[in-house]
Amino acid sequence: MSTPTSPTARSMWRSGRLAVIIFLFLLVAATIGAMLGPGESDGRHLDPNNAAPSGSKALAQLLRQRGITVDRVDSVEAAVAKGAERRLLLVTDTDYFDYQQLGRLAGLQGDRVIVGDLPGLSTLAPGVRTLSGLASERSREPSCQLPAARAAGSAYIGGSVFGGGTGCYPAGDGHALVQADLSGGTATVLGSGEFLTNRRLAEDGNAALALNLLGTEKAVTWLVRAPQPPVGDYAGPEGKTLGQLVPAGIPWALFMGGLAVVVTAFWQGRRLGPVVTERLPVAVRAAETVEGRGRLYRARRARERAAAALRAGALDRLTPRLGLASGAGSHEVVAALAVRTGQDPQHVGGALYGPPPADDAGLVALAGYLDHIERTISEH
Repeated sequence: MSTPTSPTARSMWRSGRLAVIIFLFLLVAATIGAMLGPGESDGRHLDPNNAAPSGSKALAQLLRQRGITVDRVDSVEAAVAKGAERRLLLVTDTDYFDYQQLGRLAGLQGDRVIVGDLPGLSTLAPGVRTLSGLASERSREPSCQLPAARAAGSAYIGGSVFGGGTGCYPAGDGHALVQADLSGGTATVLGSGEFLTNRRLAEDGNAALALNLLGTEKAVTWLVRAPQPPVGDYAGPEGKTLGQLVPAGIPWALFMGGLAVVVTAFWQGRRLGPVVTERLPVAVRAAETVEGRGRLYRARRARERAAAALRAGALDRLTPRLGLASGAGSHEVVAALAVRTGQDPQHVGGALYGPPPADDAGLVALAGYLDHIERTISEH
C-alpha cells in the first residue's frame, strides 16, 4: 500500500530552486547588460560619441573645451556637405572607400588626419606610401622634427608603417606617423588610432599629440564608418531595417509576456512530492535476484565488481562471527580468520583483499574459497 504525502514548502523549494536561480541570474544579467550597454553611440571604434574604452568621447570633449567644433558624420556625403568652410577632416575607418569617394574627400580644404592604411592612400595623402609589415603598438619616442610630435613626446602607437613625407615614431623600416604637405594644408597618416581612444588618452603624451594633430582648425569633421545592416535584413522606408521599424515598446512587451509564461508554468506545473514506499505487486525470490545480477555481471565481463560484491558479503557475515567490530581493519580480519580456520594468512588476505580474478574460472574459485571459509567458521 502506498503512503500519499502532500508537498511541503521545503520540498517545493528543493524541486524548483534550480529553475528559480537560473531565472534570477538571467534577469540580473539582462538588467546589467541594459544598464552597461552603449547609449547614444553604437560602440564603434574611435567614435566621438562612444564612452567605452575603444571610443573617443573624451578626446572630442577636450577639443570642444578648446572651442573647436566637432561634427560626427557617418558618410562621405555628410562630410562633403560640411566642407563649405575650412575644416580638419578626421577619417577613422579606411576600409570602405572607393576611388570616387576618395576623390570627393580629397577636394575638401583644410588639414586631414587618416587613421590606418587604405587603397588609394596617395589620393588623400600625396607622397605617402605604405610599407610592408605591421609594427607592434607600444609607447614610442617621436625622433623627428615635427612640432606636434616633439611637444607631445612619447605616444602609444604602431600598426601600419609608412614612408615619405616627414616621419615620426620609427617603426620597422618606416614610421607609424607620417605628415605630408598639401596645397591647402597637411595630411597626417597614423598607423593606428589607439592613442586616440578613451583607454589610452591619459597615458604618455597621447592627449597632447591628439590635440596637436586635431586642433589645427576651428572645426573637425569626424568621419566614422556608416552603420551596415546585417546581410539579408529587410530594408524598409528610408533604408531602415525591420528591427528599426519595430516600435520600442514591443521587445519589452515580449519580454514581459515570456516572463508571465515562465511564472505561470512554474506556478501551475506538476509538483513532485517526496518518494513514497510501495509494496511490490509480486514476490521475487532472493535466488532469482542473485542469478539475474550474476548474468548481468557475466554479460558485461564485470569480474571486478562481482568479486567486490562477493568479498563485501563475506566480510559482512564473517566479521560478527569473529567478534570484530564492523570497522575492523584488514590485518585484524585476516589474523582472526587465519587463527580460526588454520589457513595461510597470505592466502586468506589475497582472497579477501587481493586483486580481482583475471578470468571466470578465477572468479568461481574465489567464490568457492570464500564459501569454504564461511562454512569453516560456522562449524567452529
